[in-house]
Amino acid sequence: MATLIHRINKPRQYLYSLLLLFIVAAGCYFSSPYINYRVVAFLLLLVVSVTAVLFDILPVLITAALSALTWNFFFIPPRFTFRIDNTEDMVLFLMYFVIALVNATLTFKIRKMQKESLAKEEKANTIKLYNTLLNSLSHELRTPIATIVGATDNLQNFNSKLSDFNRNELVHEISKASFRLNQQVENLLNMSRLESGFIQPKKDWCDMVELLYETVKRIEENTGIKKISIQVDQSIPLFKLDKGMMEQVIYNLLYNATLYTPQHAAISISAHCHADVLKIVVEDNGPGFPPEEIDNVFDKFYRLKNTQAGGTGLGLSIVKGFTEAHNGTIFLENADTGGARFTINIPAETSYLNNLKNE
Repeated sequence: MATLIHRINKPRQYLYSLLLLFIVAAGCYFSSPYINYRVVAFLLLLVVSVTAVLFDILPVLITAALSALTWNFFFIPPRFTFRIDNTEDMVLFLMYFVIALVNATLTFKIRKMQKESLAKEEKANTIKLYNTLLNSLSHELRTPIATIVGATDNLQNFNSKLSDFNRNELVHEISKASFRLNQQVENLLNMSRLESGFIQPKKDWCDMVELLYETVKRIEENTGIKKISIQVDQSIPLFKLDKGMMEQVIYNLLYNATLYTPQHAAISISAHCHADVLKIVVEDNGPGFPPEEIDNVFDKFYRLKNTQAGGTGLGLSIVKGFTEAHNGTIFLENADTGGARFTINIPAETSYLNNLKNE
């Protein structure tokens, strides 16, 4: 409602208010042989109430005053004059005038209070999200930075005393910490893109076989985990998608699985095509998700309770945002055999490689 008011400038508010009053008054005038003039008062009061809900206070007050004068001039006997001969009608007119003004003022004040209440609620939610993000980042960014600084200091100060094994270990720590830091920054940037509301997929032909293997390889290199199996038909068609977004979707799902599954758990990813719909399934045989938390896992900054896994809680929110940007859907469930199963369905234009070469 507030958005509608802001979109309509003041001159248009006056115009629409008077136009609505004119339409209702004209309808009542031509129906006057069939309805009593006292009934007209209720219809005109309804106009005042509607304008009070939609517009600012000044157009509403003017509409209220004009509605009273319109009722007097066109409907209260004697018609077409502002003179009122009947005492009862005079009292009714004065009551109408006061009620119209009070109704307009109170409705506007109620709407203003609701607007202020929503603003306070939005401010409180913003502060809450800010604190959540700050607390999360203070750990998620500080930890890898401290690791990089510590390992770098050791390499600089004790390089000649370190064995090749220890030197490689420090380099490996720097690499892992850099990856973790880069992952958090990427998530923040991607969430910023989603929050802007202007994100548009840049679609091009995408080879899912190549994309899956490249993403799994990157996950395994960055995490050191070698337990991800890929199930994809080599003859699967090309899909017209935003490759960068889809890579981030797959990466975040797989990375999330590595965070919340034990070392011995298996992770699998599969891709299939069903009637121009790309279906991607990421599944693991870990502990799964508590049923009461499944509906919340795609919320920003949400992290599972009683878990030691790191992260800012943005990964799955980005997965959902990028999927929906492709007009797709994502569904989470606990598999019957144990573990979690994420299912993504994205409608997309398809083409087989041979057909594309012939175009």
